[in-house]
Amino acid sequence: MNNPVVKRLVSALNDHDLDAVAACFGDDFTSDWPAHPARDFAGRDRVRRNWEVIFTQSPDIIVEITNAVEADDKVWGEWAYTNAGGQDLRGVIIITVRDGFIRHSRFYMEAVDAADAPGPGGPRIAR
Repeated sequence: MNNPVVKRLVSALNDHDLDAVAACFGDDFTSDWPAHPARDFAGRDRVRRNWEVIFTQSPDIIVEITNAVEADDKVWGEWAYTNAGGQDLRGVIIITVRDGFIRHSRFYMEAVDAADAPGPGGPRIAR
């Protein structure tokens, strides 16, 4: 992954540096959660407040991008949050970067099930 703004964001998140996190986002930032529309929000200040809560509740959180594709002004990344409120999260975040700031993101993040968790419709069948 080569995008310098997204690289700075990951570094700031892992350093738990709220000012550096907020500095990655434009004032006009918007965030969409297509599967959870009540989670949508806007603004750099809201990003900062959200991560302040996350860092307080999850002092050991580690954030990484495990795979990414860049096209035009978008970074499609597979993200992993480890130790996020006592659980791990995995998913895709599509980030739009323009003029040196993150302007938009679409989140498709979910909690990781335990390996022995039942799947939809009942227990998993061994392969």
